[in-house]
Amino acid sequence: MEIACLDLEGVLIPEVWINFAERTGIDALKATTRDIPDYDELMTQRLAILREHKLGIHDIQEVIDGMDPLPGAGEALDWLRERFQVVILSDTFYEFAEPFMRKLGWPTILCHKLEIDNAGMITDYKIRQPDPKRASVKAFHSLKYRTIATGDSYNDVTMLSEANAGILFCPPQNVIDEFPQFPVAKSYAELQAEFAKASLRDI
Repeated sequence: MEIACLDLEGVLIPEVWINFAERTGIDALKATTRDIPDYDELMTQRLAILREHKLGIHDIQEVIDGMDPLPGAGEALDWLRERFQVVILSDTFYEFAEPFMRKLGWPTILCHKLEIDNAGMITDYKIRQPDPKRASVKAFHSLKYRTIATGDSYNDVTMLSEANAGILFCPPQNVIDEFPQFPVAKSYAELQAEFAKASLRDI
């Protein structure tokens, strides 16, 4: 049995923090793991900016409510579901992901959790476990599942390396240059072709 492991932001949905940065006009919030590979460093920077500007979870969720999955994402996800078990492995938070999961038909997602005070301010974040995407793929292997993974950024590389096959999806050029061992898909059609190629079954 094969499991398709997908990153969320940049693969199925737009980058939440970039959209929030554009809405608020705070350019520093546009940084993602494409720019800062260390996730703890990135989140520490984000929370400090939110505190400085007195922005809370409701401000972010208001932006998320107006966002939709990337064009073609739902159809691509349905194509994968017909052929693989599908799990989304993301460094987002359940508080951000829920509206998108509703629009994508409630796929299984493993991500993180925010700590929010009574005033709606984000005080901290809880990572599910160290290097969670890679750890999840390792766990699937321990259950005798073969894995094919796709993501777009630095924080996906350990997952792609751990998987039986890893595919970069619409990554920035710096990621392509640093990790030439992974095939690159620049559309959902190309991604489907790479999954079919990586599968041991006739797809």
